[in-house]
Formats: sequence, structure tokens, C-alpha cells
Amino acid sequence: MHTAFAEDVNILNQLQSNLEGCIMGKEREVELLLTAVLAGGNILLEDVPGTGKTVLIKALARSVQGRFQRIQCNPDLLPTDVTGVSMYHPKQEMFRFRPGPIFSNIVLIDEINRASTKTQSALLEAMEERQVSVDGECYPLPEPFLLLATQNPIDFEGTYTLPEAQMDRFMLKFHLGYPGHETEKRILLAQETDHPVDRIEPVVTIERLTQMQERAKRVHVDEAIVDYIVSIVRSSREHPAVYLGASPRASVAMMQAAKARAYLRSRDYVIPDDIKDLTPFVLGHRLILRPEAKFDGNGLESIIESILLQVGVPVAMGK
Repeated sequence: MHTAFAEDVNILNQLQSNLEGCIMGKEREVELLLTAVLAGGNILLEDVPGTGKTVLIKALARSVQGRFQRIQCNPDLLPTDVTGVSMYHPKQEMFRFRPGPIFSNIVLIDEINRASTKTQSALLEAMEERQVSVDGECYPLPEPFLLLATQNPIDFEGTYTLPEAQMDRFMLKFHLGYPGHETEKRILLAQETDHPVDRIEPVVTIERLTQMQERAKRVHVDEAIVDYIVSIVRSSREHPAVYLGASPRASVAMMQAAKARAYLRSRDYVIPDDIKDLTPFVLGHRLILRPEAKFDGNGLESIIESILLQVGVPVAMGK
């Protein structure tokens, strides 16, 4: 166990180095991405074009020796373009299923909110149940399966608002933001002759990644921490400024992400700080505010902060 753990730490450090070499000055965001990867959760990256959302995911895909597919969304994209389709073979006189790009280990859904609502709904089963239903038949997706989506802010032209049921299936949502002056200068110098993504070498096989995910699941969570998670999620439903709070799925996502973050930080137990640091990224996209809350100037960040302040923090403990 200790040998495997030490090897996992080395692999995770290499993964982190690969990603930070492509997206400079975004150490927190890289850690969030790797947290979701270890937890086997879906990720939503929202930001304006050109901030490196797609580059970050491509860097991850190049670092993992698995099957990677990119789906570029637009209003004309059909559900069968994603899931696949049953085609009739005259010689065999039967229908055969032709898998779509969703049947991959790492799937990049680029600009997901440019796809029609019908196509977005086709992703719901894949995101939650890791399977696809076509013509009455269920086809399991490969393991591990990671869906990483990007989207532009919803007020951009030609975009759709993702339905609440789909937003709830993303474990984490975060932004990259613009780099600082010195960081942007480093980006330019790093791309003087070629792109850092082109220099990335794979550091982990898909089989080893699956083993790492299994070990992350075995990270210890004290009952006091579990109570802390439940209290935060329940408080989001009872907050006066919130119209729709987080679901029990959010509680599960919080615990899974906290386990993965602890493992990423070389711990075999979860501490309260794991929960506090992850809460904005687990709950932020799941809460729907009341209209009057927006008029009063209450944003999601301040509401989540107030929820964390009103919930008692358990005493930190180990295994």
C-alpha cells in the first residue's frame, strides 16, 4: 500500500507538472481538475474564449494513455453525433450499433452550451450512469470515463442555458480567468517556437489511473466530517436568498471530491479544510438564487461564504 501510494504521488506530481507547464499561474485550477479526475467526476469550465480551457483538457488527455475524443458543439449537432447510431447492414440483414465519440475514457465537450437542449439531454445518462441507451439497448461506457466540458458565459450570442438536471451532474465547476502580466509574458515565451502541449509525454496508463481512483475512494472520512458536509448542503436549501438549494447528489460529490483532494495532498483522511475549500466549486453551479436576492446585491460567492460561516466546523482529526 505504501509503495503504491508513493508511486501514485510521483505520477500525480508529473501530471501536475504537465498541466502547469501548459496553463501557467493556475495552480489551484490544476489541482481542482486533478481532484475531479481522481474522484471520477465530471467538470465544467466556464470562461470567455481564449483563456486556455481547451488547452488544459488537451494537456490532461496527452498525459493519460487512454482514448480521447473531442466533441465540438454547435446548434446543428445531433444526439446521435454524440452517442452513436444503429445502422442496418444489408448483407447481415441486421442492425449494428456504431459507437459515437462519447465511448472514450476522456471526452472533451467543447462549448457545451452551444449545443441544442435535445443534444445536451442526450448527455445526462452518460454523465450519471456511465452508459448510453440507443434504440432500447444499453451500452456501458469505458472505465474510467471522464467528461470535461467547456462553456462560454451564457450571455454570449448563440448559447443556451444548461438545464438544472445537467448542471447537477457536474462534480465541480470553476473558471480560469485572465493571467497576470508576468504570467502572460511567460506564456508568450513558452510558445515562441511551438506549443507546450505538443511536448507533453504520457505519464500514466488508463489502468493505473483506475487503480489510483480506487485507492482515493478508500480515504477515510470521519463521521463528524460527514455531518459537516450534510449540514452545509442542507443549509443551502434553507438559505433565504436561495430558491433551489443543492441536492443529495451534491453531498455525494462533496465527499468524493474531498477524498480525492486529500489523496492528491498525500493524506489518507479528509480534514474540514478540504470541505471548506471545495464548497464554492461543488455548490456554486447548483444553487439558484431568488430574483430579489440578485436585486439586493447578494451574489453566489457571498451566499456560500455565509453558509460556511453559519455551519460549525468540526475539530480536525485524522484516521
